Amino acid sequence: MSLFQSEEMTLCQLFLQSEAAYACVSELGELGLAQFNDLNPDVNAFQRKFVNEVRRCDEMERKLRYLEKEIKKDGTPMLDTGENPDAPQPREMIDLEATFEKLENELREVNQNADALKRNFLDLTELREILRKTQVFFDEMGGAGSSPTSPKDEEQIALLSEEGLHRGHVQPTAKLGFVAGVILRERLPAFERLLWRACRGNVFLRQAEIDRPLEDPATGDSVNKTVFIIFFQGDQLKSRVKKICEGFRATLYPCPETPVERREMAVGVMSRIEDLSTVLSQTTDHRHRVLVAAAKSIKTWFIKVRKIKAIYHTLNLFNLDVTQKCLIAECWVPVADLEYIHDALRRGTARSGSSVPPILNRMETQIPPPTFNRLNKFTRGFQNLIDSYGIASYREVNPAPYAIITFPFLFAVMFGDAGHAVIMILFGGWMILSERKFEGKKGSEIWNIFFGGRYILFLMGLFSMYTGLIYNDVFSKSLNIFGSSWFTNKIRMSEDVLLETKDHIMLDPRDCYTQYPYPVGVDPVWQVAENKISFLNAYKMKISIIIGVLHMLFGVSLSIWNHIYFRRMVNIFCEFIPQVIFLLLLFFYLCILVFHKWVWFGPLGGNASGPYCAPSILIAFINMVLFKDAEKQPTGCDSPLLYSGQETIQKVLVVCALICVPWMLFIKPFILRSQAKKQAYAFVETVIVPRGDEETALAPNGSSPQAGGGGHDGHGHGEEFDFSEIMIHQGIHTIEYVLGSVSHTASYLRLWALSLAHAQLSEVLWSMVMKIGFGFTNVGAGAVVIYVIFAFWAVLTVSILVLMEGLSAFLHTLRLHWVEFMSKFYLGQGYAFSPFCFRDILAAAEGADE
Repeated sequence: MSLFQSEEMTLCQLFLQSEAAYACVSELGELGLAQFNDLNPDVNAFQRKFVNEVRRCDEMERKLRYLEKEIKKDGTPMLDTGENPDAPQPREMIDLEATFEKLENELREVNQNADALKRNFLDLTELREILRKTQVFFDEMGGAGSSPTSPKDEEQIALLSEEGLHRGHVQPTAKLGFVAGVILRERLPAFERLLWRACRGNVFLRQAEIDRPLEDPATGDSVNKTVFIIFFQGDQLKSRVKKICEGFRATLYPCPETPVERREMAVGVMSRIEDLSTVLSQTTDHRHRVLVAAAKSIKTWFIKVRKIKAIYHTLNLFNLDVTQKCLIAECWVPVADLEYIHDALRRGTARSGSSVPPILNRMETQIPPPTFNRLNKFTRGFQNLIDSYGIASYREVNPAPYAIITFPFLFAVMFGDAGHAVIMILFGGWMILSERKFEGKKGSEIWNIFFGGRYILFLMGLFSMYTGLIYNDVFSKSLNIFGSSWFTNKIRMSEDVLLETKDHIMLDPRDCYTQYPYPVGVDPVWQVAENKISFLNAYKMKISIIIGVLHMLFGVSLSIWNHIYFRRMVNIFCEFIPQVIFLLLLFFYLCILVFHKWVWFGPLGGNASGPYCAPSILIAFINMVLFKDAEKQPTGCDSPLLYSGQETIQKVLVVCALICVPWMLFIKPFILRSQAKKQAYAFVETVIVPRGDEETALAPNGSSPQAGGGGHDGHGHGEEFDFSEIMIHQGIHTIEYVLGSVSHTASYLRLWALSLAHAQLSEVLWSMVMKIGFGFTNVGAGAVVIYVIFAFWAVLTVSILVLMEGLSAFLHTLRLHWVEFMSKFYLGQGYAFSPFCFRDILAAAEGADE
């Protein structure tokens, strides 16, 4: 029953002993049927009773997120068993905090040690490369001393010293210094240019690339570096070179001057690198073991911590009594689930070991309760469509169960193509069959929308299959399953007519029709008829009006449910009845005329009752509203009317419909004013109470001093009755309904327009794309071409006709429900029931993490 109308809710007051409050709230969170109100709205969040516990939970969450980040960085899979552990007891928080603190400290220490070892390893690796490359530099210079020098060598020697380095160029007092280091490869060109300019060319730079990329311990990225050695003379140049190296963040390393010392240092560096590699490998293995152990339980830890945090957040909504031993809460719960609430509270009391049972009292309140509809995976998608317009007011009739049928049906009227419907059915059915596989996984936003509406898609496909068979439209082609009811009657046609019209033949329904319609849907002969569009336009336009009027009448009829439930008898007499009469007398009468014309005017009834003499329904309806006489019919037609007495009946119908307008506008405000006066008089009578010879004096404003000085509006004494405001509101409501009935009826013509557009697009796509492939006479070439063209046609069909046209039809269907249908009875001014539920809290937290 809650699908047709929201669940009956009640406001309960809950008294809990302090030691049992945590366990009871935990059980209610597992149950997920209680929405707690904040009894401390004016208290700052940092001044509430359990703020310290919430902070402790935040700190535990921070530590768990740090562990999760390290686990992901390590590439270790996190075990998710799907287990949903109960919320731990408050005393277990200490153990959890100690466990997380130990893991965090151990992991941070391991990471710090690993970073230090990686930095040392990088330094030693760079030093090893420097020793290797510089030895090559010195060996080259030593070999160059015994060989003839070219002009270029002479120039380089002059750069090292003005007197030269070899073959007598070095004087006894000249001494050359050098520095060696490594620099990022991309910084080397700028580094070299600045050295040349700052030192005026008085330095000599040699560089060599390190073959393998090195790992940066800070970021973990691989970087390419280059070894360099700079020769200079003098302390001033030395200072300048070091400043330039510092500016380019080049790392300088000590390099001995003699080959023996360099070899000894290289041996020591290699030995330290081997030892460091062993220690670093052991550190990495230890870190991996710690993370693997944490990955087995981190999902469970997250669930426990989030449940604890949610419980203390909820406890912060409670009030403390004067003795500070009892917590007081207010919550909305469904009346049908009160027994489950009691059972949960009893379980929580037993878990806590408290001897005092909790007390749950139902309260009377004027606050509107939240709206709660019980849903399943099938109805949830349709309810989401309704809730997107507005949450139903409390106990208001719910349009969702009716939308389960009307929504896919109206969509199908616009989308009617059996071939395209098969694609939609297959896609929706695949998602339904695979829902267990995809239900717990998060995908892209578009995929989540499609998956959430999988049952809607499936039903829209089924209904589109039905309307496609009615339209006899399958990828813009017709199916001749039962054989056409039309035939070519050559006996009644002369040979001259057959010769003149060998390409086009006019089929007269009197001679070329079996008088038995095609069993299901439109006759396939209309697929090849030249007047196909004219015929289908007239048919679909009238069908759209009929469907629209019935849909609006159904919406108005649902409003009586609300009026009866909320005991608004005035609305039944002053709104529902005149609204139904107005709609029936004008627009339902229009539908009757459509059926009358279909039945009465046919080809077998002679010229007077044939299609040629059939009056236009549109003109007849316009004349009806304007009180105009029917126009004269063409020669040979008996009467311009659809039936005898039509004009008199139509005038009566219009007059009765016009009477409904002041009926809706004036009667309700005057009735409400009369009721307000009676209630005001009754209120005064209850204030003046005889006490022997004395009477209680009235307050100056006409009410008792205890009444609060308030007025009344016929529904209570909180506000004064404002007749002008009621009249304005009723006038707006009346004008909206009257004009809306006209515009909404016309709005349903979108069913015809989109159906026509979809059919024409499908036919154009077939004739301009697919038909080309059938024009080849060569079998081999035709097979290849048809293969390519079919792929192109299939892509266009799915992307344009199924996706784009389907989305367009979906949006128009949504508009017809929100505006034309639901506006007749649905207010949508409520607010959703948001219970304290661990399942929803955990799902929201996982969504935020992803």
